[in-house]
Amino acid sequence: MTECKTPEQISKELYRYDRVAEVWEGAERLEEEQVAAYRREGYVAVGGVLSPLEVGASIEALHDLIHVDARGAKIQYTKPAAELRTAEERELAVRKVYDFVEFEPRLHAVAHHPRILAAVERLLGERPVLVQDMALLKPPNGGGEKPWHQDMAYGPLAFDKAVAGVWIALDEAGLDNGCMHVIPGSHADGATPHYAVRDWQLCDTHVDVERDVAVPLAPGGVLFFHGLLKHGTPYNLSAKKRRALQFHYAPASAAKLTPQEYKRFFTNEMTGAEC
Repeated sequence: MTECKTPEQISKELYRYDRVAEVWEGAERLEEEQVAAYRREGYVAVGGVLSPLEVGASIEALHDLIHVDARGAKIQYTKPAAELRTAEERELAVRKVYDFVEFEPRLHAVAHHPRILAAVERLLGERPVLVQDMALLKPPNGGGEKPWHQDMAYGPLAFDKAVAGVWIALDEAGLDNGCMHVIPGSHADGATPHYAVRDWQLCDTHVDVERDVAVPLAPGGVLFFHGLLKHGTPYNLSAKKRRALQFHYAPASAAKLTPQEYKRFFTNEMTGAEC
């Protein structure tokens, strides 16, 4: 079974590294061609959205939340916090920092960045509302995989209209340290059942890995992606950090799915299908 395989085996068998996405550089706003690519492929990558100063301020903000004062933000560790005795141990054990926007002004500024909001509004076709904020950290030498999934399969993002994800590289996100991987056009498949395997995820055998496209990004680069796009990130088996911010925006007119609708769309409860 896949869940019994090593990180090296999972990274090799469930992800491809020979196809790399186009990154549009220096765009002040999304042009029609980029919007059309998003609608067709389910994503568009844009370089240089955040300046080096904004990237640096974001990294400093995360450092302060982790090491100085969380100030109400939530932090998810891969080990019990009581076992983390040094600052290095603490940082290497952080998997996710989230719900920080209302407490951390530097990260609030990124989530409400005019260029990001303008791009998301073009992609959604109406005013975007921030519905989720998080930082996703893959420490060196084994930072964990996020298996293939659709973001709208997670309860906070289960709306009756498509949400848009915004994934921002704070470090160089490359083929060797866990950059984003996507299945182009897979948002058109609609909602797909997820299973509790290594995570809440798509069944490994239900992902067309042959179509995988990797999305390396330089610091400050952004991946805009559809909430039903199938995507994942392999392990970070390099000696480099891979830190990213991720925000989700829903259309202002969107409503949450009912529990019954969610089960019908994103679980196997109605079909009895197995992974």
